[in-house]
Amino acid sequence: MSDSVKGSRRYHSPRRARQAAETRRAVLVAAREQLVGKGYAATTVADIARAAGVAVDTVYATIGRKPALLRELVEVALSGEDEPVPALRRDYVRRARAAPTAAEKLSAYADGMVELQPRLAPIFLALRDAAVTDADCAALWTEIAERRAANMRMFAADLRATGELREDLSDGEVADIIWSMNAAEYYTLLVHDRGWTAQRYGAWLVDAWTRLLLDHR
Repeated sequence: MSDSVKGSRRYHSPRRARQAAETRRAVLVAAREQLVGKGYAATTVADIARAAGVAVDTVYATIGRKPALLRELVEVALSGEDEPVPALRRDYVRRARAAPTAAEKLSAYADGMVELQPRLAPIFLALRDAAVTDADCAALWTEIAERRAANMRMFAADLRATGELREDLSDGEVADIIWSMNAAEYYTLLVHDRGWTAQRYGAWLVDAWTRLLLDHR
């Protein structure tokens, strides 16, 4: 066997892949702790590298600069996995789409928010704050906000297909109402500022959305 083949096999070995995944996870954990705890402007890549126990060049090679780190943190928080997962493949989205009635769809989606927001809200707020002074973060904030809005328009259309939505609300209005109430800011106001439990927050979403959006005639 040639040295080049041996080298190729070593490079693609399961052990090497496992080490790379562990390094990536350590960098993301450290980045979350530093960026959420200290804020974007006060955190350096050297801080993140030190917390992760790796070299600065490893952070750059594994994820990238601070905006790339924030992007990756948002994506894995949304997915609940070590790697980003597209919206339509996330478990709570699948449950909502499969539910037969509008009320059940809203309940499944609210359950997803209860699971999602504890890990997502701190990262979202860190990104929002970073967007004030960093152009790359501002672009990412806008991109994610628009992506959320597009997902909510799809959800509104899915709800409309049940025939149970209020006729005086357009799909765009339905999407905007859900978009605003599933925001990290809304969760933070109720759970962190007002002391609600995540479960109470989720129950409130179901109750409010059911009252606001469904035709009760």
